Amino acid sequence: MILLVKVKPNSRSSSFTLREDGIWYARLKAPPVEGKANAELVALVAGHFNCRKSEVTIKSGVSGRTKLVKVGTE
Repeated sequence: MILLVKVKPNSRSSSFTLREDGIWYARLKAPPVEGKANAELVALVAGHFNCRKSEVTIKSGVSGRTKLVKVGTE
């Protein structure tokens, strides 16, 4: 499954929610430095979908705030 995720780093708390427009929103406590926010996003998505972190990959948007995230091994 491929998700369109909008990311907001440096938030007070971490959350991962689906909005009515079909876009996932991730609030991350980690700063966007040295891949820390991306690592937290992968862990947050894996926890939400009850899968391993190795099954979650960022397909595009690694350095941007809008990302395509693949969940699962399919």
